[in-house]
Amino acid sequence: MTEPAPLSPNPPPSPESVELLDHLLDSLFDDFSFWFRRGLQLLDCTPDHLLPPAEQRDLRLGLEEALRALGASRALRAACPAPMAIDMEAMAPWHRLMMRVWNLSAMLRIAGVALPEEPPRDQPGL
Repeated sequence: MTEPAPLSPNPPPSPESVELLDHLLDSLFDDFSFWFRRGLQLLDCTPDHLLPPAEQRDLRLGLEEALRALGASRALRAACPAPMAIDMEAMAPWHRLMMRVWNLSAMLRIAGVALPEEPPRDQPGL
């Protein structure tokens, strides 16, 4: 009976793939950060008849928590000496939250609510 071949470790990623991963994640994090901050702005001008106060409060808490989690993810990636990706399941709630902000924006526009200026896109997340 033959023994199975030993497992070989994965080869280290190429510098190009690390750079691409960093670029993609930074861009994605910047988008999440932008939309979470935009959601907080939109909540400030949301009338209670469009979104009840309890739902506004829940959305605000979700956005604030997501901004903190996003900041922690950025810090963790920056502190890690090896390239690090983020699990898609971990980002799925952020994506759903971003879609809620888009829906809120659409609701406000349809209702004719004057929207505040968008925050600058060049500000990094918390």
